[in-house]
Amino acid sequence: MSKKYIDIMDTTFRDGFQSVFGGRVLMNDFFPAVHAAKEAGITHFEFGGGARFQSLFFYLQENAFDMMDQFRSIVGPDANLQTLARGINTVMLDTGSRELIDLHAKMFAKHGTTTIRNFDALNDVQNLEFSAQCIKNHGLKHEVVVTLMDLPPNCTGAHDVPFYEKTLRQILDSGLPYDSICFKDASGTSSPQKVYDTIKMARKLVGDSTHIRLHTHETAGVSVACYLAALDAGADGIDLAASPVSGGTSQPDILTMLHATKGMNYDLGGLEINKILKYEETLAHCLKDYFIPPEATQVSPLIPFSPMPGGALTANTQMMRDNGTLDKFPEVIKAMQEVVVRGGFGTSVTPVSQFYWQQAYANVMFGPWKQIAPGYGKMVLGYFGKTPVAPDAEIVKLASEKLKLEPTVENPLDIADKDEKKKISVWKQRLEIEGIETTDENIFIAAACDEKGIAFLKGESPLNVRKNDATCENDKDCKLGENKMNNASGNYTVVVDGQRFNVTIAEGNADIQVTPVSNVTAAPVQVSNSAPASTSGGTEVPAAVNGAVWKILVKEGDVVQVDQQIMILEAMKMEIDITAPVAGTIKKILVNNTDSVEEGQTLAIIG
Repeated sequence: MSKKYIDIMDTTFRDGFQSVFGGRVLMNDFFPAVHAAKEAGITHFEFGGGARFQSLFFYLQENAFDMMDQFRSIVGPDANLQTLARGINTVMLDTGSRELIDLHAKMFAKHGTTTIRNFDALNDVQNLEFSAQCIKNHGLKHEVVVTLMDLPPNCTGAHDVPFYEKTLRQILDSGLPYDSICFKDASGTSSPQKVYDTIKMARKLVGDSTHIRLHTHETAGVSVACYLAALDAGADGIDLAASPVSGGTSQPDILTMLHATKGMNYDLGGLEINKILKYEETLAHCLKDYFIPPEATQVSPLIPFSPMPGGALTANTQMMRDNGTLDKFPEVIKAMQEVVVRGGFGTSVTPVSQFYWQQAYANVMFGPWKQIAPGYGKMVLGYFGKTPVAPDAEIVKLASEKLKLEPTVENPLDIADKDEKKKISVWKQRLEIEGIETTDENIFIAAACDEKGIAFLKGESPLNVRKNDATCENDKDCKLGENKMNNASGNYTVVVDGQRFNVTIAEGNADIQVTPVSNVTAAPVQVSNSAPASTSGGTEVPAAVNGAVWKILVKEGDVVQVDQQIMILEAMKMEIDITAPVAGTIKKILVNNTDSVEEGQTLAIIG
């Protein structure tokens, strides 16, 4: 009896990079590994989409379409190159208009894509129908998705087999076109038994001829068991990655799965251990200079209590590391349970995972429900579609008050179509004003990435790559591999695991007098509730957290009222409102857009 052929998609170059590095890997650094993967016999790759689209423009000074073209040229015309799309969000964090969703499919078809895996984090099938048609209209294969996760302990509502059966039946009844079905667990929290029962249910509904696959992560430590359960239940394909971007927050390693299925009646894509070993050696060499955060390589017992997707977890912990708030990570994970429950049980996958994270982070840093993260608030108000379970009424009311928006049941696409910023004509005009060529690619880049997209197209985007010996973030003059501490001298303060240490650095073999210093625990970041500082020059408006200035909404000389929004900071991918503590006139604005600011720094003065 011949073994059942199982299609293996190599997620290394999309989800692997996203889960370990937050997507920040330069194309010329990893292309040798793509050659090696091809030589190893891999023919199905996830090569773009998801957060790997925006991250190239935001952090790498690279064009995602150029990367996709070069990837295709390496693997040849016959490889199945797959991308990830978020239904009505495509590769954005906000809802796209119908014309932008169509442009997404057109551009991805033009630049080497074979298949688009298409999901909605709320499992609202209405959000998949239009994008599915666009994908097929442009000659691509459509892999429709049901998103999975386990609920935190003692929680009920959605995310059981009957819920997934209901979602799948809605997909079938809608008549939307698809070529395959994927059950996607971005947090890796589903139990093997639930996976088995879900795949069995799906196979019974769609028959033997439909390709069914499972996608999961090792974050919670059960991914291999879940893949074995899926195969036993009749799945046709699974997603794996290559070391050093496998395991932990990513997918299980190809070699691990080859080992786990020894003696079983499965042929994992015809892959051979020796060839995969050579591929992984090449990949490890390609990535040897990149900083791998420790949390990316670990199985976390906390994740089933959150749940937190692998791709979002490392991106968020890296931002917490940059902001000096990594010590708050366990508290944020703990806070997520309430956020998930009161938010209506949308699946913790982008963009909803970011909404959950941002709200949990805000609850920890500013106090429970003192701020409403814009994405989370719009979600509970219905602007992204229908949540699996109705959100908590108190939170809906609070979100409406904070965001000054009414709840809605209107189709999110209809809302987006009315938004001027989501019209192709508006972005074409903006490119013309900036003197940028108005290609379809540039229009989509600008629309998908907003001001950061414009900055990229003007050659003004920052380089933000984390390498072991580099300090290149936000510094275009820094060469990769350069250590800016070379030849530095003087006194410095460093923080290690929340403890402050005074250190002296001197050039050469200097004789430094050492004086013991008592360690002081770093104070947690808090937002003061005390009255704002007043000086003879006026009332100071301080930054609430470490972050960057995203928008300045007033100018010097403007009259403002108490609690009027005057600025927006960006921290942890979250918009932080800065409001006027007193009524008066804006006497001085002390920061510019994109400036980095520290907690407590004076942003403006009101007189």
